[in-house]
Amino acid sequence: MKIVKGNKVKVEYEGKFDNGEIFDSSKHGEHSHPLEFVVGKSQVIPGFEEAVIGLKKGDEKEIKLESEEAYGNYDSTLKREIPKEVIPEGQEIKEGMIIVMQTPEGYKLPARIVSISDDSFTIDLNHPLAGKKLIFNIKVIDVEENNDQ
Repeated sequence: MKIVKGNKVKVEYEGKFDNGEIFDSSKHGEHSHPLEFVVGKSQVIPGFEEAVIGLKKGDEKEIKLESEEAYGNYDSTLKREIPKEVIPEGQEIKEGMIIVMQTPEGYKLPARIVSISDDSFTIDLNHPLAGKKLIFNIKVIDVEENNDQ
């Protein structure tokens, strides 16, 4: 059965940067934790979702995604300077640390601290993989009709 939108798929994968450095994998030591998603529901990045359409159980494929097909382009307007006074007393912050910001509507957004000065710090709300080309090796483990549509 070839994968079409609406199918529930289970894949093993390995994600690498252009330089070959692995940033994510469904294999952790001896164990595999396949990724399950419904094609067409935007549960994974667009290029990954498109790549499995037409494959069958057992198929393997290497895909190269531009940033637009993955986590988007890097947006410098998503950097914000924040006064240190918003940090609860006693809480320490460090460069590279991920903090969770809450919008007035109650949405929670992860933000990475990119720099710290005497009275403020700068956060970056871009996804850590924004602006990067990604390479994925995918192996389809299972395909099934999705009755939950």
